[in-house]
Amino acid sequence: MTFATEITDSAAALIALLGEVVEPCDLASHVSQLSDAEAVAVAEASATLIREAELAQVAAAGVIATRSARDAGQSGLAQSRGHRTAASLLQDLTGSTKADAARKVRVGESLLTPPLPTTDQPDAERPTPAWDAPLTSALVAGQITAVQQDAIRLGLGDPPVESDAVRDAWAEAAEQLIAECSARSLEELRNSARAIRDRLDPDGAHRRFLERHERRSFRLWTDADGNRRGSFLFDDEGGLLAETVLASALRPRRGGPRFVDSSERERADELSRDERTNDQLAYDLFVDVLRAGALADAETVFGTRQAGVRLVQVVDGAGTAAGAAHSEDGLVALPAEAADQRICDNGYVPVAVDACGNPLDVGREHRLFTPRQRIALAVRDGGCRWPGCDRPPSYCEAHHIDQWHRDQGRTDIDRGILLCRFHHMNLHHHGWRLSRAGKDDFVLHPPGTRPGRGPTRLRPRAALTAAWTGIDPPPPRFRPTG
Repeated sequence: MTFATEITDSAAALIALLGEVVEPCDLASHVSQLSDAEAVAVAEASATLIREAELAQVAAAGVIATRSARDAGQSGLAQSRGHRTAASLLQDLTGSTKADAARKVRVGESLLTPPLPTTDQPDAERPTPAWDAPLTSALVAGQITAVQQDAIRLGLGDPPVESDAVRDAWAEAAEQLIAECSARSLEELRNSARAIRDRLDPDGAHRRFLERHERRSFRLWTDADGNRRGSFLFDDEGGLLAETVLASALRPRRGGPRFVDSSERERADELSRDERTNDQLAYDLFVDVLRAGALADAETVFGTRQAGVRLVQVVDGAGTAAGAAHSEDGLVALPAEAADQRICDNGYVPVAVDACGNPLDVGREHRLFTPRQRIALAVRDGGCRWPGCDRPPSYCEAHHIDQWHRDQGRTDIDRGILLCRFHHMNLHHHGWRLSRAGKDDFVLHPPGTRPGRGPTRLRPRAALTAAWTGIDPPPPRFRPTG
């Protein structure tokens, strides 16, 4: 189907649904009178129009950027219209933000350079496609959006060296992430792309880790009104620790799990009734941590237990560790050296898994999952498994997919899954159901019969898929020497 046909068909579908004489000011009122199926059809036709229009816009952005290159001087396309850069001109034309205009320019330039080989070119005349050619093809074909293309490309970055093996590895990573786009949020795509990049280029991962560590900073200053202000730029581990401290203290305010222990429940109720805003609570928490210092009393400061960062590192049967680790909460990739440092300070808990990340049965049957079983679930699931949910393991509850009282369900990790409090309650109270055959993927079944909605296979998080069975790094001989 051609570009013009896509545009024409989508516009015709909208006109058929909305009519030819509806005024823009009456549009919302008119749509509210449509049936459910018609409203969905309006959204789908609009999405197609937006996607095609965005493709045309980013293509134009790439051409504008090419014709506004620095060496064009004042005769450049953007400069001749009073703008310093192509992004500035595009921002003025579209009314978008500076970041959005810059993204469209990046995507547009990737569409133009290098050109994609055409099918009518002889093999000998076809240029070697760039590693990101699959991204360009997927964007043009409408498989992914410009935002997804940019997130994947920035996350993977350019290969560290030019070679066929390295280029193929990056292209394979791009194709893997393209396949995940329909089921992943934008933030998860970004995180997954960075995690795969660090796995493909462990030397670069360590370098980037050290660079972020060198950029760490904290500033205090007084503004014109006499307010004392501060600004953090965290390194990887410091940022994870800060997030964990906040999560530990504010979890009841942010939809954390239900509390079984009575003292924890009382603390959660007290925090929920607190008149302070979340920002004020966060400030008071960090001031308390500063006051308490290294001798902080965990129960006094955090309410329950002291916050900490847990790292997960893949080790094969021979005891050889993978090139990177990741945090249990947030799935933030960290180099192997960071994991080694943590092991020296805190030790480790071994969890045996199969090639799909399924842990072995680590305990006896209990009504409540044991702490070690919770660790195993966190390693496998990486957070709430509900489609589109990004809640980390510390915000989740362990759900028994076999009802304990009705199906004599066993409390073992193969029959358990992590769900955030909201989705756990939604599943129990609205007729959703989870099933699993052996160690295959979990399957989410909607309540009753829903038009166009069938069971959903809950695929593992992309970053974890890459960690267990993902793309292997290029052989050492392809890495830079010296």
